[in-house]
Amino acid sequence: MKTVVVGMSGGVDSSVAAYLLKKEGYRVIGVTMQIWQDEEPEHMEENGGCCGLSAVDDARRVAAALEIPYYVMNFKEEFRKYVIDYFVKEYENGRTPNPCIACNRFVKWEALLSRSLSIGADYIATGHYARIEQLPNGRYALRRSAVPVKDQTYALYNLTQEQLSRTLMPVGAYSKDEIRSIADEIGLTVAQKPDSQDICFVPDGDYASFIEEETGKRAQEGNFVAPDGTVLGRHKGIIHYTVGQRKGLGIALGHPVYVLEIRPETNEVVLGTYEESLTRTVRAVSLNFMSEPDLPEPKRVFAKIRYNHRGAWCTAERTGKDEIVCTFDEPQRAVTPGQALVLYDGEYVLGGGTIV
Repeated sequence: MKTVVVGMSGGVDSSVAAYLLKKEGYRVIGVTMQIWQDEEPEHMEENGGCCGLSAVDDARRVAAALEIPYYVMNFKEEFRKYVIDYFVKEYENGRTPNPCIACNRFVKWEALLSRSLSIGADYIATGHYARIEQLPNGRYALRRSAVPVKDQTYALYNLTQEQLSRTLMPVGAYSKDEIRSIADEIGLTVAQKPDSQDICFVPDGDYASFIEEETGKRAQEGNFVAPDGTVLGRHKGIIHYTVGQRKGLGIALGHPVYVLEIRPETNEVVLGTYEESLTRTVRAVSLNFMSEPDLPEPKRVFAKIRYNHRGAWCTAERTGKDEIVCTFDEPQRAVTPGQALVLYDGEYVLGGGTIV
């Protein structure tokens, strides 16, 4: 009998993942990853999501109901290094990070997988809406969820071949309603628990205050400028802005303006029109290939430039040892440095990288 460690967040998806795997005949062990940094109970409770105390309580109750062993494992150090420190540094450098992608790659997979293998497990599993398949070329790849609206492959593009070969994702074959209905049928208390939305360590969504608290430094004011360098007004610090932003800029110019660029070296935020916020070419580095080992020649692909992007057709081309450029058929708005560019070949993730 194969053993699988299921990362349990206390939500309905990971709970049903554990149930489905047990039903399939795996020996299932439930694990909640303790990643919160603050030991104050009210703070941990407040954080909710996959970090809070309520996550542990809910996951423990589900594990008891499913009659599987359950543990809480401490991953605070890894979470601090690979997620929080990275998040802060990226914003300070004028980029907009995706902490969930970093957490998936380095904490939920790298750290949890190595610890699970060390206690004798064969696989880890999660409640992500995605599917893993081994292709005819021998490579493992993510396949889009059976229900596109819930698909989470974008945030998982950075997983390695070794990680994919050791991972099970049973939820990807179902819709959210089906998952809730399975949870209801087997009497799980989390059946109707709402999904967590925000970045787990910034529950109020105020990234700038979080960064100021983490660094002990107040963001320095600077100039809003036009693309030609004309000073338009004052901004309250680059960590308050992201490329593509239109609302909450705190400046009135008589017409809608968007953040086009953030320049940490001069502490400037460049503003411009909607038309100026459009571009057809997107460059990405820190590449990870999935369904294919590389991109030896230009290829037509469907690509996403952020989690909620509907995706668009483009031609992807290798332009350096660790660089690709995508030329989109139609101009795309708000191409944001720090976010991921993820390429799809049909239903499969071809690969991706970080937008520069």
